[in-house]
Amino acid sequence: MDKMPKWADIVLIPLISLMLAFIASGLVVLAIGENPIQAITVMVKGALGSTSGLGYTLYYATNYMFTGLAVAVAFHARMFNIGGEGQAAIAGVGATLVILAFDWPHWALALPFAIMGAALFGGFWAAVPAYLQAKRGSHIVITTIMFNFIAAAVMGFLLNGVLKNPNTQNAETVKFPDGAHLPTAHEFLAPLGINFSKSAPLNISFLLALLCAFLVWFLLWRTRLGYSIRAFGQSEKGAKYAGISAFKIIMISMFISGALAGMLSINVVMGEQERLIKEFVEGAGFVGIAVALMGRNHPVGIILAAILFGMLTQGGFELLWEMPNISKEVVLVIQGMIILFTGALDYMVRGPVEKMFLRMKKGA
Repeated sequence: MDKMPKWADIVLIPLISLMLAFIASGLVVLAIGENPIQAITVMVKGALGSTSGLGYTLYYATNYMFTGLAVAVAFHARMFNIGGEGQAAIAGVGATLVILAFDWPHWALALPFAIMGAALFGGFWAAVPAYLQAKRGSHIVITTIMFNFIAAAVMGFLLNGVLKNPNTQNAETVKFPDGAHLPTAHEFLAPLGINFSKSAPLNISFLLALLCAFLVWFLLWRTRLGYSIRAFGQSEKGAKYAGISAFKIIMISMFISGALAGMLSINVVMGEQERLIKEFVEGAGFVGIAVALMGRNHPVGIILAAILFGMLTQGGFELLWEMPNISKEVVLVIQGMIILFTGALDYMVRGPVEKMFLRMKKGA
């Protein structure tokens, strides 16, 4: 055994990181005079204790699956895509233009075209920084961050200009036609005799997120292109020596990454808001980075991590209602602790665990 077992990498290290994050968060809650056990109980009950809470948890998890998968695809090609916020925002414009272009008779007809619109806009928005890196050597982290700001400006320009609803002062479009309404969890579970909450925004996009996770797994581990992406990510020089085009891999990986981030707009813009509003992404692009890191850039890990972060988001809102002494900033600190320990401080846990398994090997 030259290194620790895979199960330890996938299960043990994230579990230890989570425990450390909860301990640190508990100390923060204790410091403001509240009971950390009660706080965790409220969060778990709020996230999973009712169909309404579960619906919101899975709704947020859907967003994080899309952005987590987007980060993972780019990361396998050794690129750090931090532009999920901007790519999802611009993808929302693409989906909106498609939906508002026709009076759709049924959502089943509108959905495939909205997906194509979102994927193309999100993908092309990510392809610009990719081109700048492939041809000009620009750093993908810097350019994708800057493109987030540019996307915000574009959204403001459009939603206060040509796309603005003339009947309101808000920066938003007109409501989508009724034929573009995506079925909610309540609507598609009711025929099966399952009474799900009507208020929860969980919709059919959750199934789309699971399908995207499967397609990403198939692409990366079962296709020649996926092998080329992973080979390029492991060794750029080795991949070039094997005849793999760096330009092609960078462009395709970032386009797929941007398209996946753009799927978030299907869940929020088409599935919940049913119109385009300015700040609908709400930080999910950045949370996707932590989701991908915690999920080890594997679709199965990303699904589980996204559900955990969905629980944290929904549970955090419940904390604000149930425990008034815990402010929104404290909830952000708790969520930040999870991101910090599972992402940035991963190697703080990994090092001792690897040494432990090496000592066990020598002692065997």
